[in-house]
Amino acid sequence: MQAQRQPTSKRPDIRTFLQDHVLVLDGAMGTQLHERGLSFQDCFDAANLSRPELVLEIHRAFIEAGAQGIQTNTFGANRFRLAGHRRDDQLPLILEKALEIATEAAGDEVYVLASLGPLGVELEPIGRLDRKEARDAFQQVARVLEPGVDGFSLETFGRLDEVLEAVRAIREISDKPIFAHMSVDSRGLTGYGTQVETLGPRLAQAGADVIGLNCSTGPRAILESILRMVEYTDRPLSARPNAGMPREVDGRVFYENNPDYFARFARRFLQAGGRVLGGCCGTTPDHIRAMARSAKAIGIQVRRQPLQVSQPLQGSERPRKPCPLSDRSKLGQALATGQTATSIELLPPRTPNMQALCEEAKKVHDAGATVVNLPDGPRASARVSNLATAVILEREVGVETLLHFCCRDRNLLGMQSDLMGAAALELNNILVVTGDPPYLGNYPDVTAVFDVDSIGLCNILDNLNHGLDLGGNAIDQQTHFCLGAALNPTALDLDREIARYRWKVDAGIDFSITQPIFDVPSFLEMLDRLPEDGPPILAGIWPLRSLRNAEFLAAEVPGVSVPEALLDRMREAGRRGREAAAEEGVAIALEAVEALATRVEGFQIAAPFNKAEPAIRVLKLVQSIGGPQP
Repeated sequence: MQAQRQPTSKRPDIRTFLQDHVLVLDGAMGTQLHERGLSFQDCFDAANLSRPELVLEIHRAFIEAGAQGIQTNTFGANRFRLAGHRRDDQLPLILEKALEIATEAAGDEVYVLASLGPLGVELEPIGRLDRKEARDAFQQVARVLEPGVDGFSLETFGRLDEVLEAVRAIREISDKPIFAHMSVDSRGLTGYGTQVETLGPRLAQAGADVIGLNCSTGPRAILESILRMVEYTDRPLSARPNAGMPREVDGRVFYENNPDYFARFARRFLQAGGRVLGGCCGTTPDHIRAMARSAKAIGIQVRRQPLQVSQPLQGSERPRKPCPLSDRSKLGQALATGQTATSIELLPPRTPNMQALCEEAKKVHDAGATVVNLPDGPRASARVSNLATAVILEREVGVETLLHFCCRDRNLLGMQSDLMGAAALELNNILVVTGDPPYLGNYPDVTAVFDVDSIGLCNILDNLNHGLDLGGNAIDQQTHFCLGAALNPTALDLDREIARYRWKVDAGIDFSITQPIFDVPSFLEMLDRLPEDGPPILAGIWPLRSLRNAEFLAAEVPGVSVPEALLDRMREAGRRGREAAAEEGVAIALEAVEALATRVEGFQIAAPFNKAEPAIRVLKLVQSIGGPQP
């Protein structure tokens, strides 16, 4: 077991040292490993086991250049990131070896900081990693490294809530200093839009001893952001910029900022009150040497006076109360007041010709459906944007629409942009779906995005309804979305589907819509397992048109199950002709409506082949029956 590393007269506690000194840290371990032959696709943390002499050589090079503190080669050494390299079983060995190498290089005079980076998986509410699991992962790393280090260096975090969890996790098991670094862009915003002024107060409150910025940008942008942070925290500030922006030449990555430029940056940073200097991507021992010379020239004995801490900007801790559901849309009013909500699904066209769709939508509107439901690239097909389709239908026909919004085609930036656009257009009904995989569609080789799944997207929408963007930052006008999610009664793993449904409920959904229901008894069994006080459910109904249509749904549409008895009915009806088969399909749909009318709060009715007439026949029965009985 690693012996507890204790302060010495030459290496006092870092917090004491920083009261009267500037601390110069090392530069980019990853860049140096790459320069010595490792690929960017390699697991740099595993070099502790495969190339320990190389890691030791790099540590010593930075120390020789003037680094007074080095960081363990463990930035990506957590169970999630290592799993991507199929090395998660090696985590304890990687950590122990990294610590052994760093302490050997540091000796008694140089500080050793445990390097921890982001976990590499999205934290709730955007992702599915819950906060306890995140804290456990950070503590798993910290417990191994804690005895042999002088402190912890949290690096390159893009989400404030994730680095806060890391700080809290470490503080639960250690009282050693914590350096908390985040990455911001040239505007002083994190990857999730948090303003740089917010970082200091929040990180200090969580227990960070040193607060700083690293990676993402070069010296000038880092310095400009640090100058903005100074007014909002009295904690020592750390700056570890990249060596400019990278360029690739003949397969090799180069950074153009020279060491002299870094020396000038170091002087300005220290004059602004900074206390910790170092480098990130692209920085070499020469960059560290230049910064160390600047630190020495300015005078490391100058004590920084405590600052008057200004009132921090309002951040993610101030959600607003959502708009009442009944005020968000016609659909929201129906759901909130216990009316039977009805939706008829029409597909956006494959070409810009909207005439036929408008004609069918008018029939639906005249028949009294609550909304027209517009899928988002169903079965991974390329169609007119459903957002544009909704604008046209609401303008030309006057019908309210329900937009599917899938996770497949947009990154998080695109999602938030489109959702803000929908809100600006007052398209407030949103049904969140993960999205069919591209191989089902016209272009099977296209790339799917899936930055988040449907649960994460539900959380994002709920945040927007509370006046917060996806980074948890306040927006000046909250959205008024009526938020729905999909429910699959025929999922192969029904326990998992029910668990996912509960997560969606926790994420704030207002209703759910099922896949088409053909196996009514199985669906009723599932309903018995759902929370009685859950949000309204709209059962999916599909009027079959033919045996071929039924067989296609059963065999090729994910989440749809057609019992053999219904296939036999469609087969027998088909022998009597096309019209008889279509009538049998409507009859099956009507039977499902009658069986479910007292158990669900509404119906989502498909219009096969974008013909509204069969769906309207089902709608008329729904309207005559009414909704569930109290």
